[in-house]
Amino acid sequence: MSRICQITGKKIMVGNNVSHSKRRTKRVFAPNLFDKKIYLPEEDRYVQLRVSAHGLRIITKKGLNNALKDAKAKGYINNY
Repeated sequence: MSRICQITGKKIMVGNNVSHSKRRTKRVFAPNLFDKKIYLPEEDRYVQLRVSAHGLRIITKKGLNNALKDAKAKGYINNY
């Protein structure tokens, strides 16, 4: 699985490490991802997602069903 949140679409970003002498070397900024099994009561089953910490907050706020619908509409997730 790639390192992309299935709810928010967050993925790896590339930037620079900058030393005290201002030398720059490439580095990556990885999202804070978790593999979670979350219960979907509408379908009476568990859904396994790779979701970021921000995505978990969205699921808590909107509910899993609405968050999955929004993610599918934006193209972050194909099926659940």
